[in-house]
Parts: sequence; structure tokens; C-alpha cells
Amino acid sequence: MLRLQGIAVSPGVAIGEALVLDNEGFRIPRRFVSRDGVEVELERLAQAIQDTVDEIEVNRQRIAERLGDDYGAIFSAHIQMVNDPRLREELEASIRERHYSAEYAVSRVLRRYAKVFQSLEGPHLAERASDIFDIEKRLLKRLLGERREELAHVTSPVLVLARSLTPSETASMKPEFVRGFVTEIGGPGSHTAIVAEGLGIPAVVGAGSFLSDVSGGETVIIDGDEGVVILRPNEETLARYRHEVDEQLSLMARLSTLKDLPCETREGYRISLLGNIEFPSEAALCLDRGLEGVGLYRTEFLYLTRTDIPTEEEHYEAYREVTIAMGGRPVVMRTLDLGADKLSMIPQPEDENNPFLGLRSIRLALKHVDLFRTQLRAILRASVHGDVRIMFPLISNVLELRRARMVLADAMEDLEERGIAFDREIKVGMMVEVPSAVVMMDRFVEEVDFFSIGTNDLVQYALAVDRSNKDVAALYTSADPSVLRLVKMAIDAADAADKPISMCGQMSGAPLYTMLLIGLGLRTLSVTPAAALEVKRVCRSTTFEHCQSVAQRALELESARDVKTYLREELQRLLPDQPI
Repeated sequence: MLRLQGIAVSPGVAIGEALVLDNEGFRIPRRFVSRDGVEVELERLAQAIQDTVDEIEVNRQRIAERLGDDYGAIFSAHIQMVNDPRLREELEASIRERHYSAEYAVSRVLRRYAKVFQSLEGPHLAERASDIFDIEKRLLKRLLGERREELAHVTSPVLVLARSLTPSETASMKPEFVRGFVTEIGGPGSHTAIVAEGLGIPAVVGAGSFLSDVSGGETVIIDGDEGVVILRPNEETLARYRHEVDEQLSLMARLSTLKDLPCETREGYRISLLGNIEFPSEAALCLDRGLEGVGLYRTEFLYLTRTDIPTEEEHYEAYREVTIAMGGRPVVMRTLDLGADKLSMIPQPEDENNPFLGLRSIRLALKHVDLFRTQLRAILRASVHGDVRIMFPLISNVLELRRARMVLADAMEDLEERGIAFDREIKVGMMVEVPSAVVMMDRFVEEVDFFSIGTNDLVQYALAVDRSNKDVAALYTSADPSVLRLVKMAIDAADAADKPISMCGQMSGAPLYTMLLIGLGLRTLSVTPAAALEVKRVCRSTTFEHCQSVAQRALELESARDVKTYLREELQRLLPDQPI
């Protein structure tokens, strides 16, 4: 049994069979062959080795011609490794004696070799491990084909284990088959994590290098509450986690009775609960969980699932579907919130060393105004079908906001010239997710109709923590006292100007923070449909007066650890059976 500690990004516990994806997305099957099939596998292995050697030799010659023999020697070393008699002997023995398939033998043997090099000191030896992974990739391409494993095609229950997953790969998962996933790299607040939470799939990221320690088909436990991953669990551990899964199912059954009840405190203090969605199909989930509207529609997933720029009509159809499905309930559509590094269909920045501080979100939209205007026209067209609102992300100064509103005015003028109807009084809001936006709230209140606090980015920028970097991910926490103070400042400024303010970041969907947020003054929370009933349960179990006392005490604490400890104690006192 091997226990790994990663970062919990989507709650729940999943137990099942591993589906291992290597760095290139190849599914590495745990497959055995019959005695009669051994010779066929040996022939497949020999052919793959020969094809790989030929491929490397072509690359060696090409590089040597361009850059000289010294650079070509890098590939000569790869050829020597592939042709190493001891490696060949061990691969063949795995097939003859253990009846491994050729690809499974390659994966097992080469990953063990790489792990040995990774455990040795010295940068040169670490590079050798990378060489071995490269050879493994080349052999697997020959044995498995060039096709990348499509998670959308998985048709049996599995847990996905991968180096990393893109948001679009995560979005393609079918929760009935992909019961959970874990990645070696990544951090909280990433788009992949956000999609996992939205789909209700238990997930752990940033677990470190582990793919060389696991094979397809082995039993794995993913604990999305504690960020724990257990490979090859023993019977005692399996029994304990199976009991936990049963407890979760029992809790969900009890929570389902809250669906049609109002979200209010015990004395009747009303909290508006809205939904965060990624895809039009999730509008039905919002209604199923009794949510009062969509507080955040992440429209960027129209871009992530394709290689070309979506047309105005494609934007419009997606927005219209959500708006009609919500039947007059509010739908807040956030404009494109991605970095240029995530969009292959536009020119890439020449010097993007830190995408989180670079050309992303509203900055990207204002640089590519045609793309921005296309999206705004589609949102405006959808506004005739219901209560649609527009929200601009990552606004850091007043001029930026005014420029965005000018593009919106241009989009309105375009539609007027074409004689196309839209809501001329459409409400316009902005995300509060940069410390400068909080500081300038007294000016922003004069420019917009509403605000929404995006804690995923606010935490990152306030604490100077790259949320996708596992080495500093432990510093990324919504419980930091500075974050609480920024949230409080934003709420107070909006309240003073009588402007609505909500929260749509991951913090709002965590029951741990529900009493705190209500006590800080929030009246509207936008959460993933999967988290809605747990948040509603906390609201209906407490009083507004108690929430105020929780917030007051939390604001007095000096560290994130103290804040979290205090909030856990309060939640356990209120709801002893609530997973934390």
C-alpha cells in the first residue's frame, strides 16, 4: 500500500480500478496474454523497438545536419538505450514468464528504470530518467498507435490517474464512468479543478510523481476531502473508506429533502443561492438542486473544447439554451476568462513567463476586440430570452472597465444597425478578484450595477501564490486573515453604495466558510450545483446572529491555520456529521 498526499480540489471519496494515462495521454492497459500469444507479443515488441530506433536515427541525422554532431549525439545515446541487451532481455522475460502484453511490459520495466534514476542524486541522472520516459513514450506510440486516449469514450467505472489533465479533458468525463481523478501536478483553483467540482467528481491534484508506481487495473482510493490518494490499499483501509462512502451516500439522501425548501437561517434571514456552471446542460442541475438562478456562467469552455474560434451563432445558441432553461431566473454570463496561453487559435504572446500576470481575461479580450465583440453580441442577443446579465472578469482599474463598456456599447450599436433585438437595460457587473479592485471599490460602485467576488484569483493575487504550483500550493488558502479582510472591505463598500454583491469563487461553495460569509455580510452565494444542498443545510441550521459572531471572531485571528481550526470547530458543533 502506498499513501500519497496531494491537494483536495473536489470533495468526496472514490474507490475503483485505475486507468493510467501517461504524459502523452496514452492509456496503459494492464493486459496479459495467453501462452499461445507470447510469440506474437515478442514480435510486436521487436518491431516497436526497431521502428523506434529508425525514428530516433532520422531525428539524429536531421539535428546533426542542422546543429552539428555534438547535438546529434544526444539521440545516439537514446539509440544505445533502446538497443541495450539487458533492457531487451528484461522486456522479453516479462512477456515470456509473466505473460505481460508488450505495452504493459514496456510501461512496467521502463518506469522502474526511471524511478531508480529519479532516486539518485545529481542533475545528470535526473536527465537520464527523462530520457527513459521519452523512450517509453516512443515505444508506446508504436504499440498503442498515435491516437490519444479520449476520456469521453470510457465506458466502465474507473479512476483516472494522469500527469496532468486539461480543462477540456476533464469536461469530457462522464461522471457515471469516471468516478474520480488524481494528477501529479496542478493546484487548487485551476480550471481543471473547477470543472471537477462542477461535475461532482472527487479529485486530488499535485500528488507528486507516482505514475511509475501504479499500473492500470490496480485498486485506488481517492479522498477528495483530505487530498489523500492510496494505491493498492489493504483490506482494513478499504473497509474504512467503503464505510465512509456509505456515510456520504446516506448524507446525500438526507440532503435531497432540502431541495425545495428556502435557503434561510433559522430565524428566516434569507440567503440567495445561485449556481456556477460551465456548460448549458448544467442549467438543469441548478433547477434540480433548487437554485434561484445562475450566478456564474463560465463561457470560456466554448473555446477550450475546440481548435477554432467559435462563431457568434455558436455563442448565441449556448447562451440562449441556458437562458431559456432557467425560465426567467437571473443568468450572469462572465465574458472570456482565459490566458492567451490556453487559446491555440490566436497568436501567442512572445514573452509570457507568468500567464497569471500576463495577457489573460479582460486584458486578452481588450487586445482581441473582434473576438470580444462577437461574444458580447451573442450575449446581448440571448438577453431577449430572459434575465441575462454581463460580468467582466479580472478588472484591475477603472480605465479597463470603461474600455470594456465601450466595446459593449459598440456591440449594441452593431445589433441596432442590424435590427436585432436585445435588452437595452441589461445589467453590467464586474468580478472583484484583484486587490486593486477592492481598494478602488468606492470608484467602481459608480460604474457597474453589481459585483461578484472571485476568491480563486483574489487569494492568488493577495497572497502572491501561483495556485498551479504544487511547491507553494499549501500557502494558497481562502482562510488567510488578509483575504477575509479584503472580502469584508469589498462587501462594506458595495453595501455603502447600495450595490448588490455576491461571491462565486470556490470559497462560497465550501460549507466550512458558509457561516463566516453570511456573518461578513454576503446575502448571495453562487456555488456549484454539487455543493448547493450542503451549503443550504448550513444556512438552515444556524442563525444570523451566530454567523455574525463567527465572522467577528474569525477577523480577530492572526493565521489561516487558526481561522480554519476555529471554523471547523464551529461547523462540527453545528453539524457533527458534516464532512470537513
